[in-house]
Parts: sequence; structure tokens; C-alpha cells
Amino acid sequence: MNKIILSMIFGAIFASGSKLPSPATDVKAPATKQTAVFAGGCFWGVEAVFERLKGVSEVVSGFAGGSKSTAHYDTVSGGRTGHAESVKITYDPSQISYGQLLQVFFSVAHDPTELNRQGPDEGTQYRSAIFYSDDEQKRVAEAYIKQLNDAKVFRRPIVTQVTALNGFYAAENYHQHYFDQHPNEPYIVYNDAPKVKELQKQFPELLAKK
Repeated sequence: MNKIILSMIFGAIFASGSKLPSPATDVKAPATKQTAVFAGGCFWGVEAVFERLKGVSEVVSGFAGGSKSTAHYDTVSGGRTGHAESVKITYDPSQISYGQLLQVFFSVAHDPTELNRQGPDEGTQYRSAIFYSDDEQKRVAEAYIKQLNDAKVFRRPIVTQVTALNGFYAAENYHQHYFDQHPNEPYIVYNDAPKVKELQKQFPELLAKK
């Protein structure tokens, strides 16, 4: 995808072309590995973004927001399960913070101003959501959304839900690492590759060493 198209995609989202501000509030770094669960449209591209960050040891594509019995791709695709396509990120907070993950999530992983859709995908299963595992994650996520809205960095209001994580269920194996396994698939080329390129452009300091 050429630079003009990339500019159109990401320029249409932000009120200015500048990088999003860092969160003013962050989670106090514990001594052990932590997890974060985000939903931002099709999990293929979101997974690809977070897999490339330093301090991230694992990213799993899956479902959150509904029950275990309906956590299957074909069922979730119907849009009636309450699930959202999500990713579970395991990370080392001594290398990357929860706030930095949020900054990447809102900057390049998806468009947080689109309600119940991302790009060509429509339905509540593609909604923007942060599934917090404790009060600290909730506090930081809500504070960052307020910070971004107050600064009017987006042309439209943020519609990201902040809700308690009641369970995360991994998707079928063929969905895992889909971006890297199918780099030439048209959906990946036009919808997800630009996210990875924008990550590399905006956050070189957060990229994992190859």
C-alpha cells in the first residue's frame, strides 16, 4: 500500500497528524508478568501490532464479552453472542507499561471512534473495547480516554467500551499469527499491513529487537 493511501487512512482519524500523547496516568509496575485484553476489530491485525512490541511475550487472538459456550468463530460472527474479537497480551511491565500498550492501541491498532465496526467489518463483535482485569487497569484506561477526548486528538468522540473481563477464550488455531502466515492475503495487505507500518513509524522505541 502506498504512502498516499496510508496517509489518508490515518490522517482521517486524527484531528492533527501528530503522535498521540502518552498517558498521564499509568499502572504501577508490578514485579511479575501481566496481561491486557483489548478488542479493536478483526483480531488478525491487532494481534500483529502487539506481537511486535518489546516486553510482549505472547499475544493470543480470541473472544471476550460472552460465555465460553459461544466462543467459536462461526458463532461469534453472527453478532449475537456478546463477544468481541479480542487479543490477550502477556507482557513484562519492566519493559513496557500498560499505559504504553493503551497508547499503541489507540494510535495504530484500530480506530476508536468507529462504533461497532472497523474498516470493512461490521457488528458488535468488531467493537472497540478494553477488558480490564482489576481496578487499576480500569482507572488508567478511563483516565486515558478522558485525556484524549479533552485534548480533542480525534475528529470524532472515542466510543471504546471499558468493561470488566469475565473470561477470555482463545480462537481456533488457524486464527493465531494469521498476519505472519498470510502476508499476501488481500485483507491483510489492505487492512492490517498499514497498521504494522504505522507502528514502526510512530513507535520505533517500543519495537522488539529482531
